Amino acid sequence: MSCDHVEGPVQTDIDPRNLIGRKAFDRNGTKIGTIDEVYLDDATGVPEWAAIRTGLFSRDAFVPLEPSELVEGSLHVPFERALIKDAPDFGVGRHLSPDQELQLYHHYGLDIASPPALPDHEFGKLAGTDET
Repeated sequence: MSCDHVEGPVQTDIDPRNLIGRKAFDRNGTKIGTIDEVYLDDATGVPEWAAIRTGLFSRDAFVPLEPSELVEGSLHVPFERALIKDAPDFGVGRHLSPDQELQLYHHYGLDIASPPALPDHEFGKLAGTDET
């Protein structure tokens, strides 16, 4: 899974272009900043991440759009401002690689779908023996 920033029309429930320029707030209602860009999942086209201009050294912080909510025209992110400010900074305007996206998921403690487990071909074999 990887994400790209919005450049054209997207078929989703929330038009990600409408998020750009909106204010974002943390779980306590403290303003984080303004949404600069929205990143879409490459496979589904679903908006997945927002880059928020925090005003701190003109830095953008990436926040997950799920489980965030759009309330009365503002994005409410269910995390503490300190956690959001400490999110990995990959710069804006570029594609998020799968590894970068994974780092963001881990930073926020979000579960992502794990690949299916491979069958255990060693089941029933004794350790240290050459029996098959």
